Amino acid sequence: MQVTELVRVIEYVEGYYDLEDIEFGRVYKWHPGSVVVECICGERRTLTRSETTCGECGADYASIVREILAIQRPKGDEAAHPWRYWHPSEHSGIPC
Repeated sequence: MQVTELVRVIEYVEGYYDLEDIEFGRVYKWHPGSVVVECICGERRTLTRSETTCGECGADYASIVREILAIQRPKGDEAAHPWRYWHPSEHSGIPC
């Protein structure tokens, strides 16, 4: 069932990278953006680009979720690709 009615957006979480420093560098783990909506059935759901339907009633919010996440893209190349801007410290043992 495709939902075309207005839906209440409760919260938006921008996608981000978790950063873990390891012995010889860094590891980046991507966490996709998500949108918390109040479904037409009354339930609150956390939706992502790959999970766009309500598990309770089956309402599909794909167009709404994709529109919100497309508007809220990371600002600039550094936010989208932080590993390109990392420089090892003097004492890391990694050649520059």
